Amino acid sequence: MADEPLFKSFFLAGFECATHRRRDGRRLDLLAATGHDRLAASDYRTVAGLGLRTIRDGFRWHLIEQAPGVYDWSSVLPMLRAAQEADVQVIWDLCHFGWPDGLDIWSPHFVDRFARFSAAAAKLVSAESDSVPFFCAINEMSFLAWAGGDVAAINPCARQRGRPLKEQLVRASVAAVDAIRAEQPASRFLLAEPAIHIQSYSRRAAVRRTAELYRLAQFEALDMMAGRVAPELGGREDLVDIVGLNYYPRNQWLHRGSTLPLGHHGYRPFSEILQEVFARYHRPIVIAETGSERSARSSWLHYVCSEVRRALAGGVPVEGICLYPVLDYPGWDDDRLCETGLLTMPDALGERALHADFAEELAHQQARFDGMQPGRSRRK
Repeated sequence: MADEPLFKSFFLAGFECATHRRRDGRRLDLLAATGHDRLAASDYRTVAGLGLRTIRDGFRWHLIEQAPGVYDWSSVLPMLRAAQEADVQVIWDLCHFGWPDGLDIWSPHFVDRFARFSAAAAKLVSAESDSVPFFCAINEMSFLAWAGGDVAAINPCARQRGRPLKEQLVRASVAAVDAIRAEQPASRFLLAEPAIHIQSYSRRAAVRRTAELYRLAQFEALDMMAGRVAPELGGREDLVDIVGLNYYPRNQWLHRGSTLPLGHHGYRPFSEILQEVFARYHRPIVIAETGSERSARSSWLHYVCSEVRRALAGGVPVEGICLYPVLDYPGWDDDRLCETGLLTMPDALGERALHADFAEELAHQQARFDGMQPGRSRRK
């Protein structure tokens, strides 16, 4: 079987699709807030014209399943068809931090309903396209378990229940992958998790061990999916298909201290993180989310790309780098404009402008990767 790239382009465009409820009860819908839900066709054409022909986007479960087992696909069908017309490949998130109102995430019904919804979504995607479907069942289980289960920042707004929430999310992800494979066996699956590093300079061995255990916890959800931890959740090695790493400037910090800035003597090179993840799972890797804000966008992309090239040279099969979010967006907590994108928020006519400096850096990096044939991986 010949090797072939997983994706249509090495650089991906990620559309922010979070739909969670905040601590104050307000539900966010970032596809609507950025205008992408109504501008998907032009957005897809624009990013494809910039060489980003593979995309991360999302189904909004809370809009689709308005009653148990009753699905209204009107919010996603235009996006599916727009992707076909623009000839772009989409990795569809099925649960990006949000779920339907009235559904108790702690109950077995959550697992069952998510599996049924996932199977129905796969059936719809297959009906609209003959291409191999790509899905991310639940985005960032580790982050959701922390934000929603430990610090009550987002739904389900619990405290000191991070581990039980993570286990429930893994149960649901396992059930979703199995349900999708029963519907469409050729489907591929991205498991997107935060990549972090925690540094300790304590002279106390016990404190250093605690910091290291906290660092290793970043692998817990993936290990559960693989059946290496808590096998009673149903995990198996074949469920770890494509490992997605979400990596931002704030993903390294001192144990019980501040964020480590790039250039700090304790900052771990991203290429070493990539090498560690590949050694642990031996699966293709994609940088599923990465980006920075305003003037730091270009320099951050430059750094990440340099480290990815270093990892590729060391034999790590990195399949792609996703600019996330590819659109500027209103902040989760305060609606401030977060200028992280390649493209701006739409103006009154629905037009977006290009951030020229960032686009120039992207073009430079695309040229650097052209001809390298990076990240080639066998399809199953």
